Amino acid sequence: MERVLAVSHLQTAFDTEQGKIISVDDVSFELRAGETLAIVGESGCGKSVTALSIMRLLGKSSRIEDGEILLEGKDILQLNEREMRGIRGNRISMIFQEPMTSLNPVFTIGYQLMESIQLHLSLDKKQAYASAVEMLKKVGLPRPEQIMDEYPFALSGGMRQRVMIAMALACKPKVLIADEPTTALDVTVQAQIMRLMKELCKESGTAIILITHDLGVVAEMADRVLVMYAGQVVEETDVYSLFEKPIHPYTQGLLGSVARLDADDGEQLTAIPGAVPARYQTMPGCRFYNRCYLATDHCATNLPPLEVAEEGHLKRCWESGASGNRMREDAYE
Repeated sequence: MERVLAVSHLQTAFDTEQGKIISVDDVSFELRAGETLAIVGESGCGKSVTALSIMRLLGKSSRIEDGEILLEGKDILQLNEREMRGIRGNRISMIFQEPMTSLNPVFTIGYQLMESIQLHLSLDKKQAYASAVEMLKKVGLPRPEQIMDEYPFALSGGMRQRVMIAMALACKPKVLIADEPTTALDVTVQAQIMRLMKELCKESGTAIILITHDLGVVAEMADRVLVMYAGQVVEETDVYSLFEKPIHPYTQGLLGSVARLDADDGEQLTAIPGAVPARYQTMPGCRFYNRCYLATDHCATNLPPLEVAEEGHLKRCWESGASGNRMREDAYE
């Protein structure tokens, strides 16, 4: 498959009253046409900042300090803001967590949808209207012509998220970034939205970066998984290997905290002790050291590299073997 996105050694920093904080540190991955890559991890691990860095939507107090982001072979970090505006919503789109904050409350759905289509596809008003109505039909919204005249507050959360999907996919982007796209929705609507995204992206060949903390969604949607902890990638593999043979202790802990339908009666969920360190960039060794059941003195002072554990499976850990360590029953009790 064609490679559409390549992120290499990405480092993103924030300026704070306490000094510079590295939020994303040496993150690298590739994405191919039609592929879905899930990025998972606890809150504060750098998932959303990675996405915003790719979109170049960081605030004034943050910046990309190092790395390369190749979209269809072109380094978008070298583009000026005018050139970047021509790419956002066109070659690469993003769906945010809460559609009500992404849609402008004072403009109709039709105006906002047509604005993006006219900007990037150079269509006249009549053509843009027809294209917008067609996209609303594709995302399963009833009475699309009436919805074109509605304001965001008149729609339910699920309907607003469908509008956001229509807006994101209207120009047939090469890459769609979905940042917790179903967080505020009930379970039934979540499943509908995820199925819709997958079907539409398969139809257009769009690759997806799915940012989520829901491992059930990962199992359903993803081809490959990137596990992040404290701003770094700690494991990367295909979705089947991740669930069958997780290598990194953090990944094992995440999977151990999820309820399973085939669990034995009385089986307890595990919990990873502690929390993501607030100033993890000052830690000389492994950032998971204080929470890890495998940790040794060597881990405390030496940062492990991201290396190949076996073909197609990367891990950042000194102690886990190539064949993977099954988590002890008492590991995180």
